[in-house]
Amino acid sequence: MAHPLLPHRGLYAITDGPRADLLEACAAAIAGGAAMLQYRDKSADAARRRAEAAALADLCARNRVPLIVNDDVELALAVGAAGVHLGEGDADLADARARLGANAIIGVSCYDSLDRARHVAAAGADYLAFGAFFASPTKPQARSATPRLLREAKALGVPLVAIGGITAENGAELIEAGADFLAVISAVFAASDVRTAAHALSQLFDTVRS
Repeated sequence: MAHPLLPHRGLYAITDGPRADLLEACAAAIAGGAAMLQYRDKSADAARRRAEAAALADLCARNRVPLIVNDDVELALAVGAAGVHLGEGDADLADARARLGANAIIGVSCYDSLDRARHVAAAGADYLAFGAFFASPTKPQARSATPRLLREAKALGVPLVAIGGITAENGAELIEAGADFLAVISAVFAASDVRTAAHALSQLFDTVRS
């Protein structure tokens, strides 16, 4: 059963690190149709990250869009985010659940591994993220995944997220293969018009059957 706070499907917009117009860009992505937003910032400026995450939590609450914090359970807890996304080497899923509570959305990166997906699904992950499906400017050395992996993972009964080099031109085949969400960084936040870029990606879910 899907988490009650998790949207049914849609664009999962992921921020691209420090930028002066972060709040405005995220508001534009939401206006363009983003169903979820992830705050991803790997820098060491804790005060700025706390302030930005708090502002985004407020923005997302006003728009009824879940805010997920990348890799930082304590920051997610501090700002009242909807949940956290965990990768390899991040907090243990059980520890994150104990810290954030039963109502938190906890997603986990499974990369190209169906075995890892089975394990974290059994442990209570609320969504499973696979990728990279295409060359990614954010993670050029990322492991590669194929649409077949999405088809096989459907049997796990947990919402699936596709990530890695996704654009409005190549995202349709991943939705057809079973992706419930397209997680996108550059094709949204590096666009000259963030709202239009988000809208183009969001529309794929209206025109493609999974």
